[in-house]
Amino acid sequence: ELLGHAIAESLGTRYVDLAANAPEKEVFLKIPKEFAREHRVILLSEDANSNSISVASDVMDPRELKTALSTLFVGKNPSVCFAFTSDIDRTLALFKETLSVRFTEIIKREQKVAPEIVEQIVEDSILLRASDIHLEPQEADVLVRFRIDGVLEDAGTLPKLQYENILNRIKIEARLRIDEHNKSQDGAIRYRKGPVSADLRVSIIPTVTGEKVVLRILGEYLRTLTLADIGLSAAHQTLLTEIANRPYGMILTVGPTGSGKTTTLYSILRMLNDSSINVTTIEDPVEYRLPRVNQVQVNEANGLTFANGLRTVVRQDPDVILVGEIRDLETAEISVNAALTGHLLLSSFHSNDAATVVPRLLDMKIEPFLLASTLSVIVAQRLIRKICSHCKVSETVSTRSLIEQFPKLQPFLQGTEMVVYKGKGCKRCNDTGFTSQMGIFEFIEVTPKIQETILKEPSSDKIEAAA
Repeated sequence: ELLGHAIAESLGTRYVDLAANAPEKEVFLKIPKEFAREHRVILLSEDANSNSISVASDVMDPRELKTALSTLFVGKNPSVCFAFTSDIDRTLALFKETLSVRFTEIIKREQKVAPEIVEQIVEDSILLRASDIHLEPQEADVLVRFRIDGVLEDAGTLPKLQYENILNRIKIEARLRIDEHNKSQDGAIRYRKGPVSADLRVSIIPTVTGEKVVLRILGEYLRTLTLADIGLSAAHQTLLTEIANRPYGMILTVGPTGSGKTTTLYSILRMLNDSSINVTTIEDPVEYRLPRVNQVQVNEANGLTFANGLRTVVRQDPDVILVGEIRDLETAEISVNAALTGHLLLSSFHSNDAATVVPRLLDMKIEPFLLASTLSVIVAQRLIRKICSHCKVSETVSTRSLIEQFPKLQPFLQGTEMVVYKGKGCKRCNDTGFTSQMGIFEFIEVTPKIQETILKEPSSDKIEAAA
């Protein structure tokens, strides 16, 4: 917001936050959509008494825009406010019909049907900052759904007659076999159109009604996330930075699928990555592509598994190794040995919490003395939705009702009443009350005391108590 005001001041105009002050649809529809898209302009208001109109645009020189507006609104005096490009794009998207309507129009034109439909789906998902696209074949049609801030929402439906062509288009772009319909397949697509780019992780699985596709969207903005950006406290940032700068050891991130484990690991890689070290990763699939990092894609069909690839990677003189996921004993053993022999090893692991990691690795027959010597820190994490700051409201509730709903809160609540917050829903958050997500974390640093505990092959309760 401060940046917006500064840019507007330098242009001799005022700044408008379209996200917080979106115009009514009947107002901005007074400008034809072709004109609005060509000139990057949104009508904010029209004053009949003063013969003036107010518009928002991201153009740096408004003279040409004012001339065009004077021909559209004859006799009106236009004032041009500055708005950010991303906000202009989101507001222009309101001109769009629903996905289902656009699909029908594309099919009627009968030109490049599959590429255009795939493009519309991906464009909308990126605009809405979705994390996943689901294409789910039903008996009669195909349901398109987006996961936005962790929640699935219906986006539109596709005719089933067109689905095979769309499926083949996705498979070709992801370099998958189009003649394979009875096995699961995984691949990746690099999507670029104008200033918008994203990496799409493709997963296809056969169901009884057809092949279901899930596209995980790895937005360009994720490439620049720092430890602070992902939600770590200052103390946790300091701890993780200190451990990551050690010449050896193992850093594990744990949590369910989609909890941001890989994003955390890549934030550490970005911090470490410079010309003085060799960073190599082995992943399935490679999610984010980073400069100066040697990224290896697992290919089990050709015998390149995590374990086999990791054996070779260790012989490639690496300083830092990222293993996408520790799935089996063989990968776990090689990872522990790599961390023991002068490499910093980063990996993810499926576990409900940080304390459970140790007994699970011991159950995989990792020697306690090896684990105690190599494990440096365990980071468990979840993603939670954030209340929309533009429609956030407070209400007073009784602590008794909160305790009844959430018994574990009892030690933290005092008094008979307290103020809590929620989002009532607005245009900015699509009436959900939430915008974006943040990480919450649980850290276990492996101190000498915890090392001693690991040697006794403890339960998760004992690890938690020691931590």
